[in-house]
Amino acid sequence: MRVPVWAVAAAIALAVPSLVAARVDVKVGFDKSFDFKPMRTWAWNPGGPGEVKMARTKDDDPDAMQKRTMPIIVEAITASMAQRGLKPATGAPDLTVTYYLLLTTSMSAQTLGQFLPATTAWGLPPFEQATQSISIMNRGSFVIDLSAAPGVVWRGVAQANIKMDADSKSREALLREAVRDLLRRYPPRQ
Repeated sequence: MRVPVWAVAAAIALAVPSLVAARVDVKVGFDKSFDFKPMRTWAWNPGGPGEVKMARTKDDDPDAMQKRTMPIIVEAITASMAQRGLKPATGAPDLTVTYYLLLTTSMSAQTLGQFLPATTAWGLPPFEQATQSISIMNRGSFVIDLSAAPGVVWRGVAQANIKMDADSKSREALLREAVRDLLRRYPPRQ
């Protein structure tokens, strides 16, 4: 049985967006008592647009990472805010934007017998525990805070596993995807 080339291409085209969309896990929280409808303008936090925090190795340089990522993040947020109908403020802004890029390493392990109940005699499993699975992954979290007079009124958090051998274009695409997916959920449905 031969499958036409167009059928294979269509199947790949349908599968790729779902694989790309699964890379970034997005969560949003907001102040339910805050009215987002009159919000029309925004500006960066006067203390700076954002920060980079790193906790991977002793050689981490958050300042160098900030210099590399800030232009990408600022451009992506500016474009997304315009798509959401928010304009840059010329006076006092309705919303103040701050971002945080958090880079860490996470580890999880499973041991033999980890999910079995303990024996009644001593509370120990009937065999010696041994590691059966270990996963060490570089993880990145990207946070966008939108603040108004009472404080932070909307916060979006995007998390993804980061491959250390990924090229700069892949990392830039991941940052842009995180911004787009987060701000797609603004304004919140109340």
